[in-house]
Amino acid sequence: MKRTRAPRLGGIIVALALALALAGCSAVKLGYDSLQQLAYWWLDGYVDLGGEQQPVVRAELARLHAWHRRQELPRWADLLARAEQLAPGDVRPGQACAMVAEARVRLEAVADAAEPAAAAFARTLAGRQLRFLERKFAERDAKFRQEFVEPPPAQRLDRRYAQWLERLESLYGRLDEAQRALLRQGLARSEGDPQRVFTERQRRQQDLLQTLRRLPHVPPEQARAQLRAWLERALYPPDPAYRAWQQGRLEEDCRLFAAIHASTTQAQREEAVRQLRGYQRALRELAASPPL
Repeated sequence: MKRTRAPRLGGIIVALALALALAGCSAVKLGYDSLQQLAYWWLDGYVDLGGEQQPVVRAELARLHAWHRRQELPRWADLLARAEQLAPGDVRPGQACAMVAEARVRLEAVADAAEPAAAAFARTLAGRQLRFLERKFAERDAKFRQEFVEPPPAQRLDRRYAQWLERLESLYGRLDEAQRALLRQGLARSEGDPQRVFTERQRRQQDLLQTLRRLPHVPPEQARAQLRAWLERALYPPDPAYRAWQQGRLEEDCRLFAAIHASTTQAQREEAVRQLRGYQRALRELAASPPL
């Protein structure tokens, strides 16, 4: 994929350190080695894998996991090294957004590596599995609406504040009252539009279901092309107004992160450096070690 639109900064601060919210480097290693099984359970939970699909999916996930360990973990460690270089000084909003965009490139690399097997697997999905997927989407949408759309603005702000605070404190250590106030004020100025997000979420789901229903009836190369086209539409929504709004929200997040970082003390920045360095070490050790 050539475009690299970044996701919201608030959602992937933790991703820049890959697992900053975990308890330590040993937890990162244990969590990473569990990803293959977790991915299998996640996929099974959405499409109810059949007996013939299960060994194929497990084998492909093992291949993808081994590729990611060997090829991608060193790149994540390099990204964290660049974040470490920025941490002692002030960070401009553009620098924050650039780091998130780099993280997005790494996530898209996984999609590229998985694409051939994903398209082949998608062509095997039976009608009952697509109905199962549609019901799962409906269940998750109901939960999303209940948690993010229906609550009043003050409750939604409290949720966003708690999420940001947890992730920031996993990097810097405890924020003081002035920093917490700065965070809450910044989030209050950038109140989101959950109904708009929910509408786009449902558009992506319906687009995926329509795409999956077509794939068994086209040749493999066309199936790959159609699946890739869906992913492009999911990452870069067709509605230009939505894309502009989404970009504006990202830039607001980058400005807020830069403001919080500007408020940190030398001790907090030293803690950020220590955390980032520790996770680099953990990732490089993982990359050099065989799977459990």
